[in-house]
Amino acid sequence: MGGVVGTGSGTAQSWTARLAIAAGAVGILLLLLIAGFKSIVLVAVGLAGLAVTVAGIWWALSHRGLARGLASALACAAPLAVITLYVTAELLWVVLVSCGLWALAASAGWAALSTDAAHAAPPEYRTPPPEHPFLIMNPRSGGGKTGKFRLKEKAEALGADVVLLDPSHPQDVATLARDAVADGADLLGVAGGDGTQALVAGVAAERGIPFMVISAGTRNHFALDLGLDRDDPSTCLAALTDGVELVVDLGRIGERDFVNNVSFGAYAEVVQSPAYRDDKIHTTLTLLPDVLTHHRGARLTVRASEITVEAPQAVLVSNNPYRLGDRAGLGRRDRLDSGKLGLLSVKVDNAAQAAALLAGEHAPGLTVLTTHEVVVDADEPEVQVGVDGEALTLPTPVHCTIRPRALRVRVPRVRPGVPRSRPRLDWRRLYELALRRRPRR
Repeated sequence: MGGVVGTGSGTAQSWTARLAIAAGAVGILLLLLIAGFKSIVLVAVGLAGLAVTVAGIWWALSHRGLARGLASALACAAPLAVITLYVTAELLWVVLVSCGLWALAASAGWAALSTDAAHAAPPEYRTPPPEHPFLIMNPRSGGGKTGKFRLKEKAEALGADVVLLDPSHPQDVATLARDAVADGADLLGVAGGDGTQALVAGVAAERGIPFMVISAGTRNHFALDLGLDRDDPSTCLAALTDGVELVVDLGRIGERDFVNNVSFGAYAEVVQSPAYRDDKIHTTLTLLPDVLTHHRGARLTVRASEITVEAPQAVLVSNNPYRLGDRAGLGRRDRLDSGKLGLLSVKVDNAAQAAALLAGEHAPGLTVLTTHEVVVDADEPEVQVGVDGEALTLPTPVHCTIRPRALRVRVPRVRPGVPRSRPRLDWRRLYELALRRRPRR
């Protein structure tokens, strides 16, 4: 079976690659045959309309009042103008059919290359079930999932010691976790937000015992990347009796651990506002103009891997890199054990630079890389930071590092798993698959 060409799956893969190439070719030929020279104009007009739309969004976010209203109108009018032009030229149907064929080509191409690509699943380790698990649960997280799914009662029935946090009397969860370990706990777990999980995970790593995630938060980003069921957090409790261990990395910012990411700039400034939690949209629209134009917040300098970025508006440092080039996978990480940080910074000072972001990873205002350390400095002694969604203020410079394989995470043996990422559309590889050629090494 190893690498034999001509098997059933290999034949299906070849035909899928042929479908991708054929659909893409027909989409291009349709434009050329029906529209002729106009096809070039059609594509140019479409791209121009998209660029104007993005520029209008930038103006709307970076201005207030009348200017914001006019920019919003421009962002809406640009695509309508493009469609009207296509209709007037009686070529709208050609554009729609061609776009459909290109979408089919992309979908078939991803399917063929996904079969071709190996998906590196993290190794799992069989270990005995914990004898004295200790779980911390936040009854307010995720809109009350702890009570809705009866997590406390189900966990206690499995032998866990459970502490419910009292929202009216904030508690130091790291101290709770350390005290539990001192009393004999051999596993620490959290049903709550990613920020709480990070604090307790740091204690588990420090004491060398496994950590357990119960997906009872609002977004559950860490749970998603561990392959856990985010719809029913009670399924996570199976780890107590029928579980395996994964060994993953922990991010580190200063003296604090993080499981997902830390953000600087626009997002960090906005979430610091007391009004943000009550009215996120209005607060964001009110503060963004000053943040994007450098009239509010510190002026940042980011250094990583011999690269320096001056005055970016937004910086995201993640514990392992997030997927890029896959809009369906934004916010997901394929691995949690690569031993590297992901860095994403955005520097946009005008509408033209905003439109240039359409170039993706190649945009001049976008920096994307993996590294082992990121240093964020500023022109102020302190900087606002969002750490796993929690708003903090830290002294500058801020050092972000990675702790490779620092955390043992106990998960259910049977779980949904991490959704596979879309591979990059490699047309040369698709051509080789279509002809049943082996890839060049």
